[in-house]
Amino acid sequence: MRLSAYFLPTLKENPTEAQIVSHRYMLRAGMIRQATSGIYSWLPMGLKVLRKVEQIIREEQNRAGAQEILMPTIQPADLWRKSGRYDDYGKEMLRIEDRHGRDMLYGPTNEEMVTEIFANAVKSYKDLPKNLYHIQWKFRDEVRPRFGVMRGREFFMKDAYSFDIDFEASKAAYNRMFVSYLRTFERLGLRAIPMAADTGPIGGDLSHEFIILADTGESEVFCHSDFLEKASPSADVDYSGDLQPIVDDWTSIYAATDEMYVKEDFEGSVPEDKRMQCRGIEVGHIFHFGTKYSEPMGAYVLNSEGENVPVFMGSYGIGVSRLLGAIIEASHDENGIIWPEAVAPYQVGLINLKAKDEACAKACDDLYQKFNAAGVDCLYDDRDTSAGAKFKDMDLIGLPWQMVIGPRGLKNGVVELKNRKTGEKEELTLEAALSKLGL
Repeated sequence: MRLSAYFLPTLKENPTEAQIVSHRYMLRAGMIRQATSGIYSWLPMGLKVLRKVEQIIREEQNRAGAQEILMPTIQPADLWRKSGRYDDYGKEMLRIEDRHGRDMLYGPTNEEMVTEIFANAVKSYKDLPKNLYHIQWKFRDEVRPRFGVMRGREFFMKDAYSFDIDFEASKAAYNRMFVSYLRTFERLGLRAIPMAADTGPIGGDLSHEFIILADTGESEVFCHSDFLEKASPSADVDYSGDLQPIVDDWTSIYAATDEMYVKEDFEGSVPEDKRMQCRGIEVGHIFHFGTKYSEPMGAYVLNSEGENVPVFMGSYGIGVSRLLGAIIEASHDENGIIWPEAVAPYQVGLINLKAKDEACAKACDDLYQKFNAAGVDCLYDDRDTSAGAKFKDMDLIGLPWQMVIGPRGLKNGVVELKNRKTGEKEELTLEAALSKLGL
């Protein structure tokens, strides 16, 4: 993409309404714009990253055996009355009425709807297990939305729901999602620590939050420092096998948010030199809640003995849009964002230092075509503006690599290659620079 044609409304100054780093940089880098309190439009750069994050999540859900569906954003209130949550949910639920006077709502979550879908279709244990997920917009009318996409009212979310014949089978489904989440966050370039969590309004008696460490996190967390070096499950993990040893390994050392923290347990189980007390951001949450929804909503199946029994369920959420803010909070410097390569909007930023110089323009145009032919996502800064402005914008948007071409370098047969994460700059021949990029 040529930057001269790209819709990238960057800002030089920090917006006054942005209180945390991710909100400031997402606005300044032209990724989002606020429509109204807690609701944002996603501009080309932001949407490109959002789709990359979404795709990684989708791939790992599919690998773990979940099947993608798509449920509507607007739900009938009667479903929630059936489960007993319509009146209990509170003012965070946006309640509306259609033209026929029917009570509706903008879905904050989908336990009721997916249980209804399942209950109308599955009647026998022979059709189990099932895990259905979707990636969809949701709405919760936060009393005080803040921190940009980290705590908005409208948000993009992956939520999955498992259905099993009994507790043991549903625990195996829970473990599959636990391991899938470790793999997902690893691929996103994040170290997410599973922590025992309060089940809250979702219900149930087994729950884990996945927390990444960041100075601006909303939760205080207490954990063992060994988590920072712990190896995530490998890409060839067998989801059909027994995953309990992996779950046991990741839950065998102490990790808790302030809500679940017990000082005596922390100090008694973690050596003093291994204790970490810091801030964290929730990026995923998984719940096992048994028959909490299946019983009131009639999700029963015939078991092997011919008895009609309620299925055991779990739900598994990842805040897709929230993840962008979390990644930035965990990966930035004073100059801007530092995107992990897996989710970067473009792999390379190609900078023409002198757009009106014929030799520079030809060299950059040829290289841009070469990147396109090789399938490399390249953002080509062909604007007729100062070198300083180009460098600042490239650092702000945080692409993994910057390749700089100018008249002096061309004369000497070299280009400058900068690694955004390390800040390291090298003058290399074009061939050597392309080789370093894997081309």
